[in-house]
Amino acid sequence: MQLSVIILNYNVRYFLELCVLSVQKAILNIDAEIIVIDNNSQDDSCEMMKNRFPNVKLIENKENSGFPKGNNIGVSQAQGEYVCILNPDTVVAEDTFTKVLAFAKKQKDLGIVGVKLIDGTGNFLPESKRGTPTPFVAFTKITGLYKVFPNTFGKYYAQHLSENVTGKVEILVGAFMLMKRELYNDIGGFDENCFMYSDDIDLSYMALKKGKSNYYFHETSVIHYKGESTVKDGTYMKRFREAMNFFYKKHFRVSILFSVFMEMGIVFFSFVKMFQGKSKTKLSPKKYILVSDNEILGEKLEKQFEQKMELQKTVDSFSDKGAAEIIFDQNYLDLKNIIKAFETNNGNGFTFKILPKDSGFMIGSNSSFDRGEIVKI
Repeated sequence: MQLSVIILNYNVRYFLELCVLSVQKAILNIDAEIIVIDNNSQDDSCEMMKNRFPNVKLIENKENSGFPKGNNIGVSQAQGEYVCILNPDTVVAEDTFTKVLAFAKKQKDLGIVGVKLIDGTGNFLPESKRGTPTPFVAFTKITGLYKVFPNTFGKYYAQHLSENVTGKVEILVGAFMLMKRELYNDIGGFDENCFMYSDDIDLSYMALKKGKSNYYFHETSVIHYKGESTVKDGTYMKRFREAMNFFYKKHFRVSILFSVFMEMGIVFFSFVKMFQGKSKTKLSPKKYILVSDNEILGEKLEKQFEQKMELQKTVDSFSDKGAAEIIFDQNYLDLKNIIKAFETNNGNGFTFKILPKDSGFMIGSNSSFDRGEIVKI
């Protein structure tokens, strides 16, 4: 078998459904399997999987075993030469795995391959490619110096490499990580003692220590609905500091410099938060555009939203920039074209929703700071 796609789920039933639908399409011409591990979700994730995807291998954990252990359990059941660690809140294009596997096979020193991740508005997610977070690099991340002086302090997000250029990077994000199963097992998989935010950093670094090279591959885009939308609050800061502490203790000597940089960063972070305004209230779209050939669906949505629903059969262009929400019907369009439309219309002020094939809900995200939302229809 060529590929095993490992999806760890916890209470994101609707995102999981869209994710598995997208993966199924993407592995049609590949000898591959999908393994879903559920970390004792309290929603109906497992029931949905059994009803809608009876041929997908489902592992039901009796407890929330965490990200590292959950993925290790999945890989232990995998049969593929390659494994892909994939978040359940992602959406892949029909040709994503074909492209990534073709690239991976050409590399003689293959470590881990990551891809171009975009959020629900089509914005590039910088965590798609990163550098090793030394104490000073972590400091530039916390303080936001990498944004102000990207050429000088841009290592955390590997800003030496454009988002539209494929190349070697040090660290990749756990939302999408493809590697040989043999290497995963040789490394020992994810370290189950890892804190949140350090598991993917640790796995990436372990691949480097094995003499391998990690790659950012830009020729396919994957939607990641959470992305950088994690709320940057005190809890985030605490977890980030714990993650870095774990990483340094494991791979480097404990550094006083790290503590100094972290404390400076936290003070700076808190100072900035004091002067930041509250997030803007979301505005309802003035217009809805349904990209579909289903007039009955258009009428149904028009009644639900109590607003005119314009039917459009192409994704070449959209009018009324900044005033419309675009709903893509997956029964009509393939995901590759939907993802392309996200990127093409990024920055025009549109909001986007995807209506998964044969489903009764939509998924979308109205800003770069949203985790994504579900709209039942």
